[in-house]
Amino acid sequence: MITLCKTCGTAYEVSDTPPAQCAICEDERQYVPVGGQKWVDFDDLCASHSNKWKQHDSTLLSIRTVPDFAINQRAFLLLTPQGNILWDCVATLDAATNMLITALGGIKAIAISHPHYYTTMQDWAAAFNAPIYLHANDRQWVMRDSPWLNFWEGDTLELFGDVRVLRLGGHFAGGCVLHWAKEEGVVLSGDIVQVAPGAHTVSFMWSYPNMLPLPATTVSHIVQRLSTVKFKKLYGAFEGRDITQNADDIVRRSGEKYIACLKE
Repeated sequence: MITLCKTCGTAYEVSDTPPAQCAICEDERQYVPVGGQKWVDFDDLCASHSNKWKQHDSTLLSIRTVPDFAINQRAFLLLTPQGNILWDCVATLDAATNMLITALGGIKAIAISHPHYYTTMQDWAAAFNAPIYLHANDRQWVMRDSPWLNFWEGDTLELFGDVRVLRLGGHFAGGCVLHWAKEEGVVLSGDIVQVAPGAHTVSFMWSYPNMLPLPATTVSHIVQRLSTVKFKKLYGAFEGRDITQNADDIVRRSGEKYIACLKE
């Protein structure tokens, strides 16, 4: 039986009762609600929730579970000539989502920015026979084993075509973004580079719910690393957090402001 943490969406495999604690939420980058740990069965979640799709352009779609569940992030489906890529993951894998993705050609690879978005990645991989690529620095946060898991090391993973994954660290040691070198360049950033509500700035945090910042040296490294790749668009973890023009400049200026605030 698969059960999910209601706060973060992480999936656990259990034989009878849910675990006493969610290891992801016990970590200082997440939190346990005042009311305590709560769980939901995977089948029950899929019966009460579905996925909302949005087309950003002819080759990029986002997927978000509705009504809101757990962290409420979105995943992305990239349609590339070499095969489709799922970036990040949402908990719900309903029949409609399965049918739609199959009609679009399935999934050739899954890559995830950091452990808060691992959720039911094992079930997505099994459904579409798709390998999962996670950075080895975050291996300890995988709560369910799967034959589809692949742990990579270093700072760059070349997936296929013009898509690669960049390890930036920060929020997690293995924190990654996806860079797609199509047209003027696209970055899918998860929480590693967080798009602010106005979509005119970005920020960087070690813990978002507990409001714990990153050191200036780490932010400087993230900004410097992104300065080496070409991108004008950046899509964050949450609906509406889309920067569709001058994203590279916005990341640079936001990094400078963040570092300046730490020094004041």
